[in-house]
Amino acid sequence: MASSEERLHSVLAALEQCRAVLTDSADRETAQLLSVAILQLRMKLNQVSDLDLKALCDAMVPDEDSAEAAEDPKSSQNERRRASLKLVK
Repeated sequence: MASSEERLHSVLAALEQCRAVLTDSADRETAQLLSVAILQLRMKLNQVSDLDLKALCDAMVPDEDSAEAAEDPKSSQNERRRASLKLVK
């Protein structure tokens, strides 16, 4: 088990280096994709479930934003926030 976890940590370090290179070369979209992969791997290593992440995201959204979203469900800001928090497996 430790060997498997060590390999995952090695993969994580490599992904973070790749993301840094992409960020430096102004390839923002690809760097963001790697950020999602890094997040997923960190969640796996730290045994954080999708439900735990959703609960954290919900707790971080201010109440006034929630009220605003309820008033205007078609708000473009609300749509962008939802899209950035969507988990893809």
